[in-house]
Amino acid sequence: MTRKDSIKTSERLLAAASEVFVARGYRDATVAEICKRARANISAVNYYFGSKGTLYREAWRHAFAEAIKTHPPDGGVGEAAPAAERLRGQIRALLTRIADEKCKDFAISQMELTNPTGLLEDVMRSELNPLREKTEALVRELLGPRASDVQIHFCEVSIVSMCINPMVMKRIRHGNGTSGKGPSPIDDLDAFADHVVTFSLAGIAAVRGQA
Repeated sequence: MTRKDSIKTSERLLAAASEVFVARGYRDATVAEICKRARANISAVNYYFGSKGTLYREAWRHAFAEAIKTHPPDGGVGEAAPAAERLRGQIRALLTRIADEKCKDFAISQMELTNPTGLLEDVMRSELNPLREKTEALVRELLGPRASDVQIHFCEVSIVSMCINPMVMKRIRHGNGTSGKGPSPIDDLDAFADHVVTFSLAGIAAVRGQA
């Protein structure tokens, strides 16, 4: 087998694993089904990844990298733009990434939260922390030099929560077939991004006044 063939096989395994882990969760996913979807020999998982647990971690990392490639975290807004525009770029990028059902990392993360294995803690921390730190740096810039670390952290958590929670509920309702019940799902991401930015800037201004 050539190196090119080897890379293709491992990439097929990662893509197939992402799909199976989303559909069944870690515990109910089988190596046999993953290999069948990837058109790979049953021993391929051990050969390329060593274990199902390692494949799980690398499948999430692969899915996350693909999601970031499709939806860059800055939302296409350059570093020279005003802080409010950069905040909107980050918010819209997060919303579109979460809403995109082709991005498997978020679905795997949610399954891990409801039925934790502990296998993703380190890899999620290493990949997500840089994004969190960028948002905190932007919040710090908007709050000003007198803001405390606690205030900055609370603002960052509030902003991210406003993005994540509605998208989680939308996915749950879509999966349960309950689109006609409860509040209308958020479909206009641009309008919602504008709302989150307006709400966040108003909250930041209030916290800055306290600081």
